[in-house]
Amino acid sequence: MRVGWLLVRHEVRLLASLALWVARRTHGTGGGVAFGYARGQGSMMAGFAFVCVVETVALSVLLRDWPAVHAAFLFLDVYTIVFVVALHASSVVRPHVLDPDRGTLRIRRYVHVDLLVPLGRVGAVRRELRMTHERADGELDVEVGSQTSVTLELTEPVTHVGFLGRSREVRVVRFHADDPDGLVRALGRARV
Repeated sequence: MRVGWLLVRHEVRLLASLALWVARRTHGTGGGVAFGYARGQGSMMAGFAFVCVVETVALSVLLRDWPAVHAAFLFLDVYTIVFVVALHASSVVRPHVLDPDRGTLRIRRYVHVDLLVPLGRVGAVRRELRMTHERADGELDVEVGSQTSVTLELTEPVTHVGFLGRSREVRVVRFHADDPDGLVRALGRARV
């Protein structure tokens, strides 16, 4: 039952992100500095949405003689298109946020990852482009397009709560930012 509520919460957050995207607003940036990560994936998501539209049209033509089946597939296909667009919207409206006043760095990806890192726990930060990521204990890779561009090494672990509620301690966080140099510089200034 708990997994069902988590999935419903996920869908609601995606649809809320779509509404924020249409309204050209962001989520959770407050007084902090936002660093986006969606720039490189926009064309891929648009291509994926286009393929979904083509599939919707093709299935509508193929299933036109079976109205009940046609209606069910049309609903699922349209919802899939909305889901894909909302997924991209969530990456735009939920950027990484550096808030020196609160002393935190919020690392996000879509509505799946939302990790709050206290700046006092950041031991080292560097720009590091990585394309392959092997799973390791104590490490979190928040990749976009299979790449990360910033690496944080923490002095103390922080707790990451996964999509389905599992938590684990992480000491190294790798994530992608559209402006990794700017984020590393801003993080260096905020830590002083």
